[in-house]
Parts: sequence; structure tokens; C-alpha cells
Amino acid sequence: MAIYHCNIKIISRGKRKSSVAAAAYRAAERIKDEYNKRICDYTRKGGVVHTQILLPDNAPPEYKDRAVLWNAVEKSERYCTAQLAREVEIALPVEFTELQNRAIVRSFVQKHFVDKGMCADICIHANKKGNPHAHIMLTLTRPNIFMGRKPMSRTRTVTV
Repeated sequence: MAIYHCNIKIISRGKRKSSVAAAAYRAAERIKDEYNKRICDYTRKGGVVHTQILLPDNAPPEYKDRAVLWNAVEKSERYCTAQLAREVEIALPVEFTELQNRAIVRSFVQKHFVDKGMCADICIHANKKGNPHAHIMLTLTRPNIFMGRKPMSRTRTVTV
């Protein structure tokens, strides 16, 4: 029987977090963090069975590269308390195959996030004991804003 779990968090500099480090950890990759001038190497981490980046139509194609996407997010934010990304962690049914889980996550993310203009970084994890779950990192601003300075405003609207 499937067990429901959903956890949503904000990744922010105010909590001394980096979107580049978070993406590298979830994808078990090595990425250079250009904002903090350090290498985030999580290549020895196991359990990652699938990674994928989904982009809206208006996003530059180079954002398919995880390092380029999250370094652009870091660069676009100026403040030491900036909110960088939103992470959604969801449990996946153990009764489904890995391909079925990929398909439902991709469909869910496309419909609820990417079609609304957010870039999504999907990482599906599973261990030998059967705990399949997905980490979905989302941008908080539209991708065309990463290319230059953001307009000054007191409010930011994000549709989820």
C-alpha cells in the first residue's frame, strides 16, 4: 500500500543554503558554485535513479544543464536573505515500476509547475529497502528574469 508524504521547503540564503549545493546533492553530481566560490561534489552519494530538468517554452535551452540553471538563479539574487528555490519532496508508490514513477512525476511537474512558467529539476531516489521518492526543485521567478537584473518590487507572485 502506498504511503502519502509531501514536504515543501524554501531554499534561501537566509538559512545559509545554496540552490547549487542543493541541486548537486539531490542529483549526486559535482557542480561548481560560482556565487560561493566552491565545488559541491556529491558524486559518491547513492540512490539516485533518475534526474531530469523540465523547462517552460520561454526558458533558454542552456538551462537544461543543472549547473547553468542554478548558478543563474544564484547570480540573479542580490540579497543575503534571498529566497532561491522551492523544493517539493513527494513519496512515490512502491507498487509502481521505476518507469511508471518517472512518468507520473514528469506529468505532475509539467502540469502544475512548468506549464505555469517555472523551471523544474527532478531527481528520483530509491534505495534497496524500497523508499522511492522524488525531489523537485523549482525556480521562484520566471527564467527570462535570470538573464539580467530583476525589477524592484515588494511582492513576488508565484502560482503553484
